[in-house]
Formats: sequence, C-alpha cells, structure tokens
Amino acid sequence: QVQLVESGGGLVQAGGSLRLSCAASGRAASNYAMGWFRQAPGKEREFVAAISWSGEKMDYASSVKGRFTISRDNAKNTVYLQMNDVRPEDTAAYYCAATYAYMGAYYYTGAHLYTDWGQGTQVTVSS
Repeated sequence: QVQLVESGGGLVQAGGSLRLSCAASGRAASNYAMGWFRQAPGKEREFVAAISWSGEKMDYASSVKGRFTISRDNAKNTVYLQMNDVRPEDTAAYYCAATYAYMGAYYYTGAHLYTDWGQGTQVTVSS
C-alpha cells in the first residue's frame, strides 16, 4: 500500500498557473503508475492525467491536453501536475492515485484500476 498526500491547490485566476504535488510513501513508490483525477461538485470523478512509473509514458484527458503536464521524480517519490492556462471549468477537487505496475511503461486512465488514493486538494479558478 502507498500513502499519498497532495498539496499545491488553491485559488487562481483564469489564465494563470498552478502546480500540484503528490508525495508518496510506503512501499516502493517508484514501482507505481500514477494518475491525477478530479471531481467537481455534482459530477463524477474524471481522469485528468497519468504517467508510467518509468516516466516515459503519459496520457491526458482531451480537456487538459496542451495545458497540463504530468511529471514525476522517483528519487523524491513525488508526482506533479503543472496546470497552465487554467479555466473556470478546471475547478474541482484534484486527487492523486497510485497502482502497482509490473512494467515500467504501463499507465492507466481508469479510476477503477488504481488501488491507492490521496485525500485531494481543492483547485478553484476564478473568471
């Protein structure tokens, strides 16, 4: 099991930037594929971005592609989500998730495939 703690959320104006961090601890976190999901009030949790444990493979939701960048530093057991050109529709609670990956290039976009979740960090974008 991996413990995940998100940070970096807050209030930002539309067009601005924010960087979320997710610190992992517990089992060898570097062997875990990681993902970011978000959930707005009254909506279902949705996929945002994912990265393989090797860091060589990434994927994004179409709504954030070209604006958000996922990255990881396995030496620090930390995954990041750089959010640029944010929009009011990006307002949501953002959750970090982890799941063991047998191959370094594997990543996952389905929330049901992740075994460990953080508590979330709120991002609010004002117009």
